[in-house]
Amino acid sequence: MSFNQENLNYRIKEFPRSLNLLGWGLLALGVLLIVVSFFVDRTRSSFNILVSFMFLMSIGLGSLFLVALEYVAGAVWSTPIRRVSEFFSTILFVIPLLAIPLYFSMHEIFHWSHTEIVRQEPALSSKSPYLNVPFFVIRTLVCFAVWLLFYLLIVRNSEKQDKLKDQALTTRNIRFSAIFMPVFAITITLAAVDWMMSLEPHWFSTIFGVYYFAGTILAALASATIAVVFFIKRGYFTNLREDHLYSLGALLFAFVNFWAYIAFSQYLLIWYANLPEETTWFLLRWQGSWKIVSIALIVIHFVIPYFGLLSQPSKMNPGRLLFMSVWILFAHLFDLYWLIMPTFSRRGVVLGWMEFAFPIAAVGIVIILFTLKAKNTNIVPIGDPKLQRGLDFRL
Repeated sequence: MSFNQENLNYRIKEFPRSLNLLGWGLLALGVLLIVVSFFVDRTRSSFNILVSFMFLMSIGLGSLFLVALEYVAGAVWSTPIRRVSEFFSTILFVIPLLAIPLYFSMHEIFHWSHTEIVRQEPALSSKSPYLNVPFFVIRTLVCFAVWLLFYLLIVRNSEKQDKLKDQALTTRNIRFSAIFMPVFAITITLAAVDWMMSLEPHWFSTIFGVYYFAGTILAALASATIAVVFFIKRGYFTNLREDHLYSLGALLFAFVNFWAYIAFSQYLLIWYANLPEETTWFLLRWQGSWKIVSIALIVIHFVIPYFGLLSQPSKMNPGRLLFMSVWILFAHLFDLYWLIMPTFSRRGVVLGWMEFAFPIAAVGIVIILFTLKAKNTNIVPIGDPKLQRGLDFRL
């Protein structure tokens, strides 16, 4: 089937008004609950906003990685739906704003931010050249600047190509994406170590960055799949085939297994070495009510998605893909909760309205940013020279 611009409805930018209202409603409700939560318990609220901060970072940064990956790999099948990931990557502009309240709550969140405590603990004192507030802020600002720079370079060229139809823009994006790959690997590791692993400054894991990377790509793929299925149901992607859905489902299934492999590897290596400074982190999560959360994480993040996406038909069924994508996003949020919240409450699980306030606001932010971006940009990269081959893609 040849590419038909009218058939794809790429110029339809106005989503249902109810979707826009849903986004603003969730954001308003979430912000209201967040404000109240800071008056009730500032420390608990700070940890909760950190969970949502890392969750939104996963979707935004992971989406930009998927865009860059297409250019580097020369992928064809994903070209018609690449714009979806470009839309989600705009979340990167919100991430620095969310970091502001976290900066003012550093003493509540990070044990190592107290200089008097660091002086009294030799283990922390030896790490102070890296774990100190000024250097932490510098690293964070550099990461934000680098991510936004590559977003502007890559996505701007992609959008410009809609008008110019210049293939040289694709060549430039391939070069920018090749540079972005190692930069992405370094910066996502820095973000994972700084914002999550340093919550327990005595503990360390050499593959913690890879662990967060696995969850990040899952979150980005799940978000893209939800949007693609939504577009198909609304009649915007009428030229897409089951082969495109299967590719998304296969990637989701692959990264579900990759996440489980990295998670098990991290646990196995620490269990086998049996070093006190490493085992304490897992012991905390294997005591009291946190043990239930740890077991639930295995089921929620691996077992259910594994069997839910195992068969070939399930990877091509829009309804199944939509359900499993929403489930995977929830599983990733649950994983971040498991990573972060035990530091706040060592005695047991804390779960109340505060824990729901921040995800509600986060979902609202994602919906608003996506709809606003899609309102002003073609939902299909019509100037990309690979588009026709992408539409004709067959497995």
